[in-house]
Amino acid sequence: MGTVAPLRRRAYPRRETSVIERSRRSSPSLLALLLAAFLSGGAYIVFWNMGQSPASPSANRILPFNKSGYIGTCSVFLRSDCVVDGDTFYYQGQKIRIADIDAPETDSAQCASEAERGERAKRRLRELLNEAPFELHGYASRDTDRYGRKLRIVTRGGRSIGDTLIAEGLARRWSGKRLPWCI
Repeated sequence: MGTVAPLRRRAYPRRETSVIERSRRSSPSLLALLLAAFLSGGAYIVFWNMGQSPASPSANRILPFNKSGYIGTCSVFLRSDCVVDGDTFYYQGQKIRIADIDAPETDSAQCASEAERGERAKRRLRELLNEAPFELHGYASRDTDRYGRKLRIVTRGGRSIGDTLIAEGLARRWSGKRLPWCI
């Protein structure tokens, strides 16, 4: 047989790289920079809102209009002084659940009629909260629900705003458990 010669790799001359190519290798990608900017901006908004919220709304307290005089509709970015759905809203940094009613869902509706009624309830609750100052009253022996929302009865002039929504067919009396809205 013969002898086996070792395999040698052929040496290629080093290619000169330009300044632009070297900077691309050493700097973070545009995607990483955008992600970092987005996350730091989100953290700033969250912590700014936490720091700006005055004392939490307590039970049996008359609450004046918020600073802007308007309670809007909540979105992914807006979580202060806004309505989530027909029975939940944020006010002065606290998430409030109207304890005496059950309103149709909007985001997790089981049918089209529930979604439509839920949107009407959300709009009407926003209107009612913006009409004039309201009061928050504690609910029975519970302060919060299992989702951490403050359980409150919302009144104006001694009348429950929840009763108004019930009278208009946009909510029903809270029975202690969720019941379906779709028939």
